[in-house]
Amino acid sequence: MSQELAAPLPRLTVVTLGVSDIRASIAFYDALGFSRRLKATGEAVAFYDAGGPVLALYPWDQLAADATLQDAPRPSTFRGMTLAWNCRTREEVDAVLAFAIRKGASLLKAAHETDYGGYSGYFTDPDGHPWEVVVAPGIEVGEDRRVHLAD
Repeated sequence: MSQELAAPLPRLTVVTLGVSDIRASIAFYDALGFSRRLKATGEAVAFYDAGGPVLALYPWDQLAADATLQDAPRPSTFRGMTLAWNCRTREEVDAVLAFAIRKGASLLKAAHETDYGGYSGYFTDPDGHPWEVVVAPGIEVGEDRRVHLAD
């Protein structure tokens, strides 16, 4: 008699970004204020508390090898993925974008009213990973700085 195994609980635990220059990327994410954890890993890999899932930085070529994917050619265009920094207000969106630019990000798209009633803009990190900075209806950022979704 075989027992059916229960389906695992799905969850996103870590987002790992492949980076060209680990030192520069560590300096950038430190400057943005992300809290680095497990510093004993040195420059082999960097882990950051991202308020829920972990943000990890790993050398691009090693990440590709680990996933058994080709390292080249590296995309210079949209990769089909963005990261998001949800905010509580439009003013916070503007402040986060300005702060990121001062810390070395590149402005991709200035903050603007969205067609769904939100307000957002985009910046890229030193490796071109796009970040949306956004306030959106139905997505609340709580006192704990975590995102809470409406039912």
